[in-house]
Amino acid sequence: MTDSTLRHITVLLDEAVEGLAVRAGGCYLDGTFGRGGHSRLILQKLGPDGRLLGFDKDPLAIATGEALAAEDGRFVVVQRSFAELGEEVAVRGLVGKVAGILLDLGVSSPQLDDPERGFSFLNDGPLDMRMNPAVGVSAADWIATAAEDEIARVLKDYGEERFAKRMARAVVQRREQQPFTRTADLAQVLTVANPAWEKGKNPATRAFQGIRIYINNELGDLERGLDAALEALEVGGRLVVISFHSLEDRIVKQFMKRQAKGEADKLPRDLPIIPKAFEPRLKLIGKPVFAGEAELKANPRSRSAVMRIAEKLR
Repeated sequence: MTDSTLRHITVLLDEAVEGLAVRAGGCYLDGTFGRGGHSRLILQKLGPDGRLLGFDKDPLAIATGEALAAEDGRFVVVQRSFAELGEEVAVRGLVGKVAGILLDLGVSSPQLDDPERGFSFLNDGPLDMRMNPAVGVSAADWIATAAEDEIARVLKDYGEERFAKRMARAVVQRREQQPFTRTADLAQVLTVANPAWEKGKNPATRAFQGIRIYINNELGDLERGLDAALEALEVGGRLVVISFHSLEDRIVKQFMKRQAKGEADKLPRDLPIIPKAFEPRLKLIGKPVFAGEAELKANPRSRSAVMRIAEKLR
């Protein structure tokens, strides 16, 4: 299956770009280019002097981004995780000068729908799950060597799977007879080991999520990327983040709330003036945004999306 045959519907497209409050001459950063839905709309709102920098780990996304860059000189794409945006922004002399940063987290539809990427069990494929297949350890290699308690921890902590120990035990017992190399094979073993199936959800769903998050260090990258984004933004710059599961959203929510609160509570109560270093650095913009009815009907995958927006104060 070629990438060109895999359709991607950008989630919260208009809402996300509106949240960035794009200025014609501003410099913006799309931390998860994907197939460029958000980036193309941002470019439509930019003037001749505006600039957009895109990031993605996926080589197929980078190919799409390079094609867009060839068409529009205001756009540049780099094959890096958004966790490394601090280094990239520093090299380009943009620290404290970025007007808006967008992070659309998780995996894209082309990644999920392509069996060769190994993200999904709906279509059998190689057990890989890496967003950049050229870097890191594949899911198959990790499952072949990880200790039972480590597998259980990943399924529980990242997949929020309550039967993690039972499922990990089944995986380890089966791999002693035959290694796991295919998604459908792993899904079958996980399914049988899950004693309580949720209505409308495949019994292997949570486990696959946990393995994918671990293999790609998604939560660690998010924490690092949020810190870097705050430093990269100019005063008044917007940070827009779209999450797709509770673990991501919790990190984003806590980060924004913490930065919006500041650290004045760590100072003596009778201090007459709060030092600038303890003042809030972000201002929360509006309430969390969810997909509307029309988008939910057109794209069921948008049902779990939640978008949060903040603006840099200092």
